[in-house]
Amino acid sequence: MFHKILIAVNNSEVTQQIFDQALALAKATNAQLIIMYVLSPFDERYPTPPGIATDGIYPPFSSDDINYYLGQWESLKQEGIELLTLLTNQAIAHGVNAEYTQEFGDPGRMICEVARKAQADLIIIGRRGLTGIKEFFLGSVSNYVLHHAHCSVLTVQGVIEDSTSTPQAVAVKSA
Repeated sequence: MFHKILIAVNNSEVTQQIFDQALALAKATNAQLIIMYVLSPFDERYPTPPGIATDGIYPPFSSDDINYYLGQWESLKQEGIELLTLLTNQAIAHGVNAEYTQEFGDPGRMICEVARKAQADLIIIGRRGLTGIKEFFLGSVSNYVLHHAHCSVLTVQGVIEDSTSTPQAVAVKSA
């Protein structure tokens, strides 16, 4: 059925649900897991480069500002590697062949590109549940992947704004 499953994770509350579903599916089909984390300069939790106005005022910046900014990126990279290592070790402990990759760029495009290069049969990705204007401005990684992936995609729904429902699988696209 599936030979390679790419899991796109981040540090959100839905990551464990994504991983649990991927692990169960990989065990059932004897598939390999490729666990992926994307560092994106477009993500709202990542640092703003020095000299970039967030309030319309362009402040002067120094080499200390640049070093601080680069230090923040290094921390985020390390945080991603730690999560990837933890999940990969959990998969291996359950008898599943697993590897990880951390990429930099636009998440939707990177997920599709890595899945294509790795010849993944399935992508499992979370969905934040953004709607309306927030989805328009912040974009939807899961929507991009659903429309551009070369293979099947399983989305795992995170908690929708103002909702207390538990995460569950909500959409599947077959190739």
